[in-house]
Amino acid sequence: MEGAGVHVSACLVVPCFNEAQRLDPVKFAVLADHPGMSLVFVDDGSTDSTPAVVADLAATSPSISVLTLQRNRGKGEAVRCGLLEASERDVDWVGYVDADLATPVQEIARLVNLAAARADVDVVLGVRVALLGRRITRSPFRHYTGRVFATFASAALAKPVYDTQNGAKLFRRGHPLAASIREPFRTRWSFDVELLGRLECAGVPAAAFWEEPLLAWTDAPGSTRSLWSSVRATAELWPIRRDLRRRRRSRSRP
Repeated sequence: MEGAGVHVSACLVVPCFNEAQRLDPVKFAVLADHPGMSLVFVDDGSTDSTPAVVADLAATSPSISVLTLQRNRGKGEAVRCGLLEASERDVDWVGYVDADLATPVQEIARLVNLAAARADVDVVLGVRVALLGRRITRSPFRHYTGRVFATFASAALAKPVYDTQNGAKLFRRGHPLAASIREPFRTRWSFDVELLGRLECAGVPAAAFWEEPLLAWTDAPGSTRSLWSSVRATAELWPIRRDLRRRRRSRSRP
């Protein structure tokens, strides 16, 4: 994972809700074994054997810890609580990845290396683009609903973001991130978009956001994404846009 002359220091959050059948302990152990890497699994009030799975995994490595939420609070809040925990660590970067590792371990490692090597970048987003030579396996439903959502998300953020919803993101630890996760997200389904907007309002310049096309990504079975959840996520973009406009006006006032 470490490139020549690149210091890697990152803590990744893994939100979990009833992920016992999809979470691969062996692959996460490989990820946690990389120098400078640590993982925080956030159990979001799971009712299956997820707590036992992540507890057993944490017992195998000092680089793995578990944060338990007593009741289900939604992925956005699980991610936010995990980022707050990760931000307390002495690391340069924090981020989050999905429990099903749709973005594979090798790609997560590549994103962390890229972040560590780029002094001019504060946010790194792994994006799913089905280019020649890439292995992006995604259902037509998720692809086309994702493109519609991305169009509206770009309008809400007022920047041309290609993929806001892939669960592999990294953020430089510092004041902008701390300010962005201080309060709970207003939205349940579009928290990724809300977080990106908050980061810009907290002082991250547009040029410091970097989208990196992934070499591989797999649409893991068992996803809870449905047409109805896509509709709800899209509907949440309008209050996000209003909130970001308010935040920008507040920043521009003398």
